[in-house]
Amino acid sequence: MGSSTEPFVSGNGSNWTELQLTRSQLSVQIQEFLRDYLKEKSSETVGTYRRSLNEFERWFAVPGRKFSFQPEEIEAYKTYLMEEKGLHQVSVSTYLTAIRRFCQFMVDTGLLSDNPAKQVKGNRRPSTHSRKILSQDDVELLVGSLPSASEIDKRDRAIIFTMLFGGLSEIEIIRADVRDLEQTLMGWYLRIQGKGHTQKDQQVPIDPPVMDAVRLYLDTRGRIRPEDALFVSHGHRSEGKRLNTRSVRSRINTHLEFAGVKKDGISPHSLTHTAALLWLSDGMAVEDVKQRMRHGTLDTTMIYFRKQGLLDG
Repeated sequence: MGSSTEPFVSGNGSNWTELQLTRSQLSVQIQEFLRDYLKEKSSETVGTYRRSLNEFERWFAVPGRKFSFQPEEIEAYKTYLMEEKGLHQVSVSTYLTAIRRFCQFMVDTGLLSDNPAKQVKGNRRPSTHSRKILSQDDVELLVGSLPSASEIDKRDRAIIFTMLFGGLSEIEIIRADVRDLEQTLMGWYLRIQGKGHTQKDQQVPIDPPVMDAVRLYLDTRGRIRPEDALFVSHGHRSEGKRLNTRSVRSRINTHLEFAGVKKDGISPHSLTHTAALLWLSDGMAVEDVKQRMRHGTLDTTMIYFRKQGLLDG
């Protein structure tokens, strides 16, 4: 290993440059990567990379481990994630993507001659064709079981309506501010910042039942400012703070379980995909549904519908 300030880099007779870092040197490289390489990314994306690389740093720092950024050592890390950590294949792919981007950063800055993680493939993501959605009966059970007495009840109802009847995702919901709601001659719209976007550059129609639920919730909050988050926490310690995705998922899962519709494969994300089925069942044209679902979601959702006999063709 080199000194505490200089990484050890040597040729090893192959196409790969051997790079060995101390843990402190690795930490510096990770911080530079997060600060410089991801400066155009959203805070959620940066957070995902930070958590993934923190796990890599913990594994890297095990006493006695000598890690020199070779493909076989990236494979060893993948095995650790799968077998010792027991991570889901989607999570393994996310962690490996972070390592792949981090290694590319070190290629671009001259520490590595080639990206050793390029050869290590992530696990295949589960087929989106198997994604489960709520049936019409499930939707009625869920909506019929939602309480509406407290401020939290009204908030949860508005969130579920926004996903189930508006087709919005969890991340789009938690990023929304009060000022993103806009009333036009054509009705209400919500400006959203979709996944992978850095600005709120899309408008999503908000149908009357959804807007009624949102307005009922906002009326309980008293004085609100345009820059306030659309959905906030009402806990004692976190009153008024923007909700995060973990909180949203936890609340939705609670309601799914209470309604008795939390079956295998049903998750909070199922609500977003169920919106497409509801629109199609109401006679909305396929192209209109596709436009409302955004970023290609409808294609895979419709394949699932056909497999389940929910659509002809």
